[in-house]
Amino acid sequence: MKANLDLSVANWRKSSYSNGGDATCVEFADNIPGAVPVRDSKSPHGPALLLPAQTWKTFIATLK
Repeated sequence: MKANLDLSVANWRKSSYSNGGDATCVEFADNIPGAVPVRDSKSPHGPALLLPAQTWKTFIATLK
């Protein structure tokens, strides 16, 4: 997986499980081919965790 992806084109979405405030919000982008970046919404210009798409799919399936 390419580690230096241009995340300026990422379509960030806030997790529906975030508490609705600014305290504990997780955002992810689902429009990056082959990868799902995840970040802390309080730090939008900070680092993002970049997961392979299959890893994200497995993670979400496990949560359900």
